[in-house]
Amino acid sequence: MGSPETQSEKDGSASAGILKLPIPQPTADSVPPPRAELTADQATKYEWLLEQVQSWTTVAASKDSKEDKSGPLTDDDRFWLTRECLLRYLRATKWHEKDAAKRLMETLSWRREYGVDALTAHHISPENETGKQVLLGYDKQGRVCHYLNPGRQNTDPSPRQVQHLVYMVERVIDIMPAGQETLALLINFKTSKSRTNTAPGISTGREVLHILQTHYPERLGRALIINVPWVVWGFFKLITPFIDPLTREKLKFNEDMNQYVPAEQLWTEFLGKLEFDYDHDVYWPALTKLAAERRAERLARWEAGGKQIGELEDFLAGKLAQGVKPAEGVVAAAPVAAAPAETATPAAPAAVETGETTANTSVEDLKVADLKVTDETPAAATETQTATAA
Repeated sequence: MGSPETQSEKDGSASAGILKLPIPQPTADSVPPPRAELTADQATKYEWLLEQVQSWTTVAASKDSKEDKSGPLTDDDRFWLTRECLLRYLRATKWHEKDAAKRLMETLSWRREYGVDALTAHHISPENETGKQVLLGYDKQGRVCHYLNPGRQNTDPSPRQVQHLVYMVERVIDIMPAGQETLALLINFKTSKSRTNTAPGISTGREVLHILQTHYPERLGRALIINVPWVVWGFFKLITPFIDPLTREKLKFNEDMNQYVPAEQLWTEFLGKLEFDYDHDVYWPALTKLAAERRAERLARWEAGGKQIGELEDFLAGKLAQGVKPAEGVVAAAPVAAAPAETATPAAPAAVETGETTANTSVEDLKVADLKVTDETPAAATETQTATAA
């Protein structure tokens, strides 16, 4: 998955060559802040919400659903309903627990109807052939850096452009380090020879904002935006009324990104020191593999911990040796060791404790439905869809 000449050195820098792979770990001093402790009132509201969610047996169809996908709560749903997930929705609703419960169910319905877990690397691949979205490195608080390069737009507006962003946000979540639950969005509106207007359409912008604010609450840690032309300023003014006030506070325009991201993990196109060249044939399978392996490791720990609703994300990420309720007779998963510093190649996945796998099991052999490493969908089935850098 890339020759030694394209691998990162210990600090993730590219002085040994131009990097073409994702960076698996933050720098040693890029550490997430400690999680805030709950007040007594917040803890009570969380326990109420947890009890409600644990009682759910079915997911209802949304009122706007074109196809009824209601049905029993699945393991995918339970896996998604972590302690931190419930807390994100409580914070997003200003600790109104009934509103949080309503929004959680709405997101479960949306995830089914939108087909979030069915989006595959193969289906999304044409959207990212020019590298208009890249997950590369981490900021100084361990957030995954999600780069958007609108000037590299290569497709016409279509549903797949929005699916592209959803898919990439899901991959950010897969590779987030323990202790961190937000991302850093870095947007460069620099024009290119083929594209001088880098502002997305108003309808696409509104749809993306609605999805992110409604179904990914409390996920944006910081947004750093540079090279903002006047036409894009106009776009931001138009969509500002649709942006949550707390989100607006996280937007930083034309600031030095080195304040927020270690220079050795900040792409030179964003004025950092990281020499990175987007090669789709190298980067895309490497990102797919890294994300799939990290998700497989989390899923294995979730199963070992008894498939609990309200499981701790730090346990799933390997930071904690014990979850909320370790299954009887099951040895808790050991914390994940950091990937070897001298390579950017993803670590091997943890084996799923089913008796059918071993420590040498490949990602493909895990047969976890939501890994989506391969795509069996015929190309004709996706011919009507396309993508955006949002």
